[in-house]
Amino acid sequence: MEERAQAIADVYDESAEATGWHGPEVAFGLAFRYVRPGESILDLGIGTGLSSELFRKAGLQVSGMDISQEMLDACRAKGFTGLARHDLNEPPYPCAAGSFDHAVCLGVLNMIRDLSPVLAEVARILRRSGAFVFVVLDRGDDEPIELALGPEYTGEAEPVDVYCHSPSQIRAWLAASGFTPVHDLAFAVPMDPERLHSLPARAYLARKD
Repeated sequence: MEERAQAIADVYDESAEATGWHGPEVAFGLAFRYVRPGESILDLGIGTGLSSELFRKAGLQVSGMDISQEMLDACRAKGFTGLARHDLNEPPYPCAAGSFDHAVCLGVLNMIRDLSPVLAEVARILRRSGAFVFVVLDRGDDEPIELALGPEYTGEAEPVDVYCHSPSQIRAWLAASGFTPVHDLAFAVPMDPERLHSLPARAYLARKD
């Protein structure tokens, strides 16, 4: 089981590196001045732990949730603990109110059209002034919310629908959930190893009021 989990992790992480996925570095760069060694951080959609590696190296105590048992096994094979299988679309999350200092969520929110339930749950489980850093696919207010990605990008037999969220939409959701936006940064997400095609993304750092 451990060897299989490690194989999954290797393929996932190698693919991210090959296509030039820099979400973890961007997220940590926004958050580093607000986090301290010994503090706790919850990774929502932790996958193989790629999004939390820098936080762990910085001395934070990382816990994680993911819908995929295979990903959790791969994450555990890297030495991560405090892992739970749970779907982000199904609140409440298996976490007590005010039980984490910070939270991170990368590569997941593009699969969710309405982020308000997620943000409300993150606000519930964070302590006051806790930082939440996350990445979404970006769009202008006049651009479509939904985007279909073909098999050449996803590896799936059929197109996969993803959702893009505008800065005004994100700010409204954050305010309604009790967060204050602090920083955001636009960057490109390459979609192929040749890096000929990319999608616009934006990382946000918000703090709980």
